[in-house]
Amino acid sequence: MLQKLIIFSGIAGITVFIGGVLAHLFNHHVKESPVKYEITHTMMSFGAGIILSALALVLIPKSMEELSLLPMALSFLIGAGLFLVLDQYLAKKGGQTATLLAMLMDFIPESIALGAVFAIEPKMATLLAVFIGLQNLPEAFNSYRDIVQSGFSSKKTLIIFFFLSFSGIVGALIGHFVLSDYPDLTALLMGFASGGILYLLIQDIIPQSKLEHKYLPSLGACLGFLVGIIGEKLI
Repeated sequence: MLQKLIIFSGIAGITVFIGGVLAHLFNHHVKESPVKYEITHTMMSFGAGIILSALALVLIPKSMEELSLLPMALSFLIGAGLFLVLDQYLAKKGGQTATLLAMLMDFIPESIALGAVFAIEPKMATLLAVFIGLQNLPEAFNSYRDIVQSGFSSKKTLIIFFFLSFSGIVGALIGHFVLSDYPDLTALLMGFASGGILYLLIQDIIPQSKLEHKYLPSLGACLGFLVGIIGEKLI
């Protein structure tokens, strides 16, 4: 059972590194052109759609199932408020890490949830691992671009992504051994993550994905959300 949990959470996490590698190849081996620019923004919108689907279909519903109104609202507001402060700090520093933060705010709570439900509903956990992996790919693709633009080298960024890939295993193990008996604590974590993700989406990610007189990025967001709907329906 433990071996399967590590394998599934590892597969879900390795797509962070794969997304970074694909972004590296795309940036260095595809010539600059309006088409490349539109593809980049479409991928950003696609990732935003998947993040939004995780927020609407997984994190908030699971949090609302376990919590009463007040703790749910407080955890959500604390998440939004903390990331407002963090976003202001990063803006002063000149960083562009909103997509990376949104990915981690999504990836880590879902990995913890994966570990918590694995012993109870293995089938659901397996599909959840696939869903998480699909989310991480476009999110990592977009995060690579943000981090490189904020001053990191390609090599250093890929190293960061490689080690981040294993955070899903750590989160799943924590969920399995620590939080499986405390659903309220897991729900608080999901509510907190929801507030932070929604703030980052509205403040940073969605505005950056828009292109004047281009409509493909908006369709990309719809397709990303559809991926989330399909994943939730399968689970």
